[in-house]
Amino acid sequence: MTQADVLKFPLDLKAIKELIPHRYPFLLLDRVHSCDAVYISASKNVSGGDFFLQGHFPSQAIMPGVLIIEGLAQTAGVLGRLRISPAASLCLLTSVNKARFRQQVIPGDVLFYHVRLQKQRAPFFWFTGEAKVNDACVASAEFSAQM
Repeated sequence: MTQADVLKFPLDLKAIKELIPHRYPFLLLDRVHSCDAVYISASKNVSGGDFFLQGHFPSQAIMPGVLIIEGLAQTAGVLGRLRISPAASLCLLTSVNKARFRQQVIPGDVLFYHVRLQKQRAPFFWFTGEAKVNDACVASAEFSAQM
């Protein structure tokens, strides 16, 4: 039995903070909806008050693509703590490949992260991730991390 087996989903912000070290203003997850051995889904409510929207761009706020990728990586970090490597304190991004950005993410959007573990050779793990708004893919990437 893993830690995820005893948790009740969705996980709120308090539970997320117990699993990964990120804090405001760099915590890019608000809720974890589900998690199994190789898949996790989480979300972030994009708000006009988010720090990164103040200068990107002042006349038309758009969430930076690099932060969407970071949100996918943080989601993978939660998966790592719950299912893969519960003793790990950090999930460090080691590569990002095939990143694609298909649509802008703006204030008011709810960004859903979907991450799947593809392969592991501890302490390295390979993932695929997709970010969606209203069921439309806004970004995707393959990435690896060390836990």
